[in-house]
Formats: sequence, C-alpha cells, structure tokens
Amino acid sequence: MIAIGGAIGVGLFLGAGGRLATAGPSLILSYAVCGLAAFFVMRALGELVLHRPVSGSFVEYAREFIGPWAGFTSGWLYWLNWAMTGIAEITAVAIYMHKWFPDLPQWITALVALVVLIAINMLSVKLFGELEFWFSVIKVTAIVVFLVVGTSLVIGNADIGGTTASVSNTLGHGGLFPAGFGVALMTLQAVIFAYAAIELVGIAAGETKDPEKIMPRAINGVVYRIAIFYVGSVLLLTMLLPWHHFTGTESPFVTVFSALGIPAVGDIMNAVVLTAALSSCNSGLYSTGRILRSLAQKGEAPAITGKMNSRHVPYGGILFTGAAYLFGVVLNYIVPKEAFDIAIAVASLGVVSTWATLIICQLRLRKKAMAGELERPSYRMPGAPYTSYGTLAFLALVIGQMAFGGHAEKIAFWSIPGLALVLFLGWRFVKSRQPVGPEREQLVSVD
Repeated sequence: MIAIGGAIGVGLFLGAGGRLATAGPSLILSYAVCGLAAFFVMRALGELVLHRPVSGSFVEYAREFIGPWAGFTSGWLYWLNWAMTGIAEITAVAIYMHKWFPDLPQWITALVALVVLIAINMLSVKLFGELEFWFSVIKVTAIVVFLVVGTSLVIGNADIGGTTASVSNTLGHGGLFPAGFGVALMTLQAVIFAYAAIELVGIAAGETKDPEKIMPRAINGVVYRIAIFYVGSVLLLTMLLPWHHFTGTESPFVTVFSALGIPAVGDIMNAVVLTAALSSCNSGLYSTGRILRSLAQKGEAPAITGKMNSRHVPYGGILFTGAAYLFGVVLNYIVPKEAFDIAIAVASLGVVSTWATLIICQLRLRKKAMAGELERPSYRMPGAPYTSYGTLAFLALVIGQMAFGGHAEKIAFWSIPGLALVLFLGWRFVKSRQPVGPEREQLVSVD
C-alpha cells in the first residue's frame, strides 16, 4: 500500500490533465510503454531485494555492485528526485485549493501543507505507516469508483457537460496522435515521473518482516495494479470526454465529475486528489529520511542527516528534505504557473537515474551469479539480460527527448552537466575526508 500510495499522486491526478490537453489519446500509449519499463525495473529491484534486504535499498546495491561512488551518486540523485517531487506535490495542493479559495496565494497553501507533513513524519514510523495506509485506501478506492462509474457512463452513453460519453471519443477527435507523434514522444518524461515511487517497496524492505515472502507478492501486486489504475484511468478519461476538454489547471477527474452537474461530486473528487498529493509528499519525506541516513553512515551526507530520535525516526534527514521543500514555497511565490512543470521535469532526472541504477545493479548481480561468486535469488528479472539492456535504452531515450521538449524540460536537460559537476566535486570532497586502509573499517555509524 505504501508503494501504491506513493505512486498514485499528482502525476496521474493532475499531470494527466495537462498531458491529455497537449498530446491527446496518445497518452494512453505513453502510459503503457512506461508501465512496461516500470515492470522490468520492479522485477530488477525484486531480485536485488531478495539477494539482500536492506533499508538503504538501491544506494546499498549501487555501492555493492558498481562502487562507492555509485552509492553516493544514486543516493543524492534519488534525494533530488524526491526534493523536486515534494515541490510538485505541494504545488498541486495549492492548485487544488484554488477551487475553494481562488484568492488565496499559492505559496501560503504550499507552506501549510509542508509544515503538516513534516510534523507527521517526525512523530513515528508507525504513525506514518498507518496514515499512509489510509491515504492509499482513499486513493485506490477513488480510482476504483472512477473506473466503475466511468465505465457505466460510457456503456450508457451518458451526457457529460453537453457531450456524449462513448468509446468513439478516444479516436474520434483527430485519432491516436492528434498533435503528432513528436508531441506524444515528449510526454514520456512526465509519464515516467507519474510512475515514480513504485521503488518505495524496496526501501521499506529493510523494515519489513519476512521480506522473502512479502516482497515478491508486493512487487507483483504493485506492478499490475498500477498498470490498471494508470492505463485504465487515462483510457477511460478519453472515452468520457474529448481530449481537448481537459486542462493542466485542474485534475482531469475533477473535470469529469464536475461536468456531470451533480452537486458536490466535483468537490469530493477534489478532496480526494488533494489527499493524493499530501500522501505522495508524505512518502517522499519518509524515503529520503532513510536514504540520507544511509549516506550519512558512510560519511557521504551531513552528519545531522544520520540522526535518529528515540522513536527510530531519522529526523535529521527529514528536516534536511523539508528545508529543500521550502524552495518549492519560494517557487510558488515567484512562478506559480510554471512551478509544477519545472519540478516534475527536474524530478524525472532523479527517477530515470534511480531506475537505471537498479537495472545496472541487477546486471552485475546476474554476472556475479554466473561466475559463481554469489547465489542468484529464485525471484528474477524475466528475459535478462536483453530486457535489462532494452530498459536502459528506453530510459536514455526519455532523457534525450527532454532536450526538444518545452521550457521546463529544457531547463531540466541542460542542468545535467552542472548536476554532474556538483556530484563529481561532492564525491571528491567526501573521498578526501575518508580514512584509507584499515582505519576505514573503524568508521562509526551514526545512531
């Protein structure tokens, strides 16, 4: 439920509206293709988790199978992913609140949401887990209700805001690629962002009882449920209303239910998508707290990020990420209309790097197993190594097309050289401060 809750966030509940308005029904194909890539990434993660369940997740796997520098780099890129994702989430909260408080400045709502979520994460991991479970239940229930009600509306050819719900709406307004194949290709980055957070199931593995039994079932469940929820929801949205009825300033689910003309239904759906944004941001604070602590134990992050309180909450890492989220409040003050798109574009860099790291680690694990250096788990990446290489090529395509995207995507793409330089200098600095030889083994973990 944590993985599903983390993945079902603003990428679907808000981002799908703007992408439908831009690319039309081709968004269905984008979700299907990216969903296939997500499936292989999750299976690679499953093989790694069964090899060695650990709370540090892919950071530890990168360190084991690629090298110490890879652990440092992947950890900080993952943090960047969630720092920018959190900014996107609190921006979405502010956008949703506009429905009820149109005159309230966006940055104020973003700040209030941030303070509440930090407080929740600081209390206890049990409270986080309980709250995230119920957040996920609300979101999953809302999606299921939408799929059932939406399907009924299509079968009954219901009138929705002056248009007729019909299967013909999907291809009857310009075909599958009404804006062209190139525009459809540009949606891949945003869709990859929408699938982000499914890897949370791996981070939670180190705090899970009987991971050998639980994790395969959890991973398989996440993959097919997400595929149904995402691909199924976007397909149904295109049947309920022509693609050009959607916008990036409102959740497409709210657009549909508001158009039905039933009092309060649109408001209820807006409350649900608001919960979704808070939930995903909540997951980001949880995951980055654990990742930063893993880095701090190796001297690769500020010592404060490794601190834990008596309730076993890595409060240092959570506060560190929370401070970065304040940048999102500032962004909402300066460029409220572009804040969301900029945040998800930069966050996508972290998502792609995390997924690529998992695939590379799985390839290295397989190579070591074939050389007899370790035993490969029975739960394995299907079709490896061909599916592994194919997934890596697809992820490279996603990054490459960002150079030809919109303003936000280009900002993210051209930030890559600067980001690489910062990571290189950061690693050199960390390495210069670490002891060498036998003394290195005496590094004390931060408790």
